[in-house]
Amino acid sequence: MDLLLEFWVRISARNAPLPALAGWLTLAAAVLLVLLPPAWRLTRHGITLVHEGGHGLVAALGGRRLQGIRLHSDTSGLTVSRGRPRGPGMVVTLLAGYTAPAMLGLGAAWMLSEGRATGLLWALLAALALLLVQIRNWFGLWSVAVTGALVFGVTWFGSPMVQSVFALLVTAFLLLGALRTVVELQLTRSRRGGAASDADQLARLSHLPGLFWVAVFFAVAGACLVGAARLLA
Repeated sequence: MDLLLEFWVRISARNAPLPALAGWLTLAAAVLLVLLPPAWRLTRHGITLVHEGGHGLVAALGGRRLQGIRLHSDTSGLTVSRGRPRGPGMVVTLLAGYTAPAMLGLGAAWMLSEGRATGLLWALLAALALLLVQIRNWFGLWSVAVTGALVFGVTWFGSPMVQSVFALLVTAFLLLGALRTVVELQLTRSRRGGAASDADQLARLSHLPGLFWVAVFFAVAGACLVGAARLLA
């Protein structure tokens, strides 16, 4: 009982607001992680992880049978589920991928606005643990394990200040990374075509152009970014 009480005290503790300078420097670091090509090639794996996790979560909630998730070294991923190949369940499953990082970022921003940086990090750890059991390839296992070890290290050993900075960095990275991946999606579609992309699969299901669905992804990411900025202001 003492251990449970200590754990509850940890996850329910409120973090003090970050000093303005620390907050702005953290946001600047998030921008660099997304805009600098060497950094983005590494950190983009985190966006893919959330993207595929979004597919898997919505597929399971929508009654589809989740068969596994694969994450690849080129930052691509694949979520396999079984169910009706058409219909609302398949549509929302496809919608969930590109919108998941932005929506997670918005939720994270809400928790930070409530002073729950430590609680946010524990919630991310729980989500990673649930994702781990659905991974079906070695690189995916390694990617989730490394991410989990990083989050756990900051959560368990970091000071409240370090936890707040890391939580804000993750939040800003998710929001900005969501926008960049949508832009990359459209660039790929315009250069090489994207018959297998989420947008083009949605186009075949809905008879609306793929560009419409790219615009939906971008609108969701932009709205979440604006909403998060208002929460954190």
